Amino acid sequence: MRAGAEDGVATVLAAVMVAAIITVVVMVVDVGAAVSARHRAQAAADLAALAGAASAIDVDAACAAADRLARANAGSLRACSVDGFDVVVRVSVPVSLAVFGSDEAVAVARAGPE
Repeated sequence: MRAGAEDGVATVLAAVMVAAIITVVVMVVDVGAAVSARHRAQAAADLAALAGAASAIDVDAACAAADRLARANAGSLRACSVDGFDVVVRVSVPVSLAVFGSDEAVAVARAGPE
């Protein structure tokens, strides 16, 4: 056996590589969760805007319909406005990230006749 200054280097190198791999995996999972939340927020916003546009004659009814649909899709209606027969909504969906903590994914959608 050879004794010298290199004893244990492979163990330290392996530990550093494992830590780096774990860090990369956690970051990839967080990015995936954020992208998924963004898509869920956009889907909820699109559906909420369509529901609101179906009731766009009455502003309160349009925003109430949009709110119901946003909540049914695990979102929160942050803003709702009716401009003629167009309904514009802003919806947020909660997202929990391992590294970056909790936040919200936000999406905006507009629906109405062309």
